[in-house]
Amino acid sequence: MFTGIIEELGSIERIERSTDAARLTFRAPLVVAGAGHGDSISVNGVCLTVVDRTAEGFTADVMAQTLAMSTLDGLAEGTPVNLERAALVGDRLGGHIVQGHIDGTSAVLRVTPGDAWRVLRFGLSPELAPLVTGKGSIAIDGVSLTVSNISPASEPEQWFEVSLIPETLTATTLGALGVGDQVNLETDILARHALRILDLAAAARPAPATPAPTPTPATQRSAS
Repeated sequence: MFTGIIEELGSIERIERSTDAARLTFRAPLVVAGAGHGDSISVNGVCLTVVDRTAEGFTADVMAQTLAMSTLDGLAEGTPVNLERAALVGDRLGGHIVQGHIDGTSAVLRVTPGDAWRVLRFGLSPELAPLVTGKGSIAIDGVSLTVSNISPASEPEQWFEVSLIPETLTATTLGALGVGDQVNLETDILARHALRILDLAAAARPAPATPAPTPTPATQRSAS
């Protein structure tokens, strides 16, 4: 479990690919402090398990499903990544509850700069659109953010926006994003549960009874 507050801007040192998986080694001297074999570290919002570590970084195995669901498959050696260690029980929850289980990816649609801030607009797939709401929480590449604007439900192409302060722009990878760049999205866990409950309730609701056909005049005459 994570909070979406990035601790370190690390980088990918080595990528070893196999037929249906990859082994990634990251430079991460801060987040490996105190980390051991089997610990969880969020990399761009994806929860990965430490299989090896040094004083300067760690190595993790990434299976095919994770590569297909996230942007990790498209990263190259030297690419900066957002890193966060798993939260400790009793710590302050500075962001929101983030599981590190990616719902999918999204592309940057628009970048609007300001004097000391920046607004990013992202596309939303039909599957994820019901899970994102204005003023709600969302994790983008592992960064806990608040949705500052969202498209009307009537729009055929759904989108949402986040407003980034200078600290977020400099301390995470989000400051380097441009139009067309892909990011990992994790929607709010409460929204996912609520939608599942509604889906199950709708599936359990009995189908409306089919009304009996109204007799035609010919049927009425033959019956008499």
